[in-house]
Amino acid sequence: MKASEVKDMTPDQLDDELLKLKKTQFNLRFQGASGQLEKVHQMRQVRRDIARVKTIQRQREAAQANKG
Repeated sequence: MKASEVKDMTPDQLDDELLKLKKTQFNLRFQGASGQLEKVHQMRQVRRDIARVKTIQRQREAAQANKG
């Protein structure tokens, strides 16, 4: 997922995407603990995607706070 894709999302879409990514992260962590994780790079990718979504959310919150 690219930052430009995240910036185009609405706040509701960002919340949904964050929830989906956290579920994915949980499942990957569970697979890793049980020794079933084959694509180790997915953990890093999901973690970075979560950070992207949270960053955009915080930037939008800060922009709203500065306006009002």
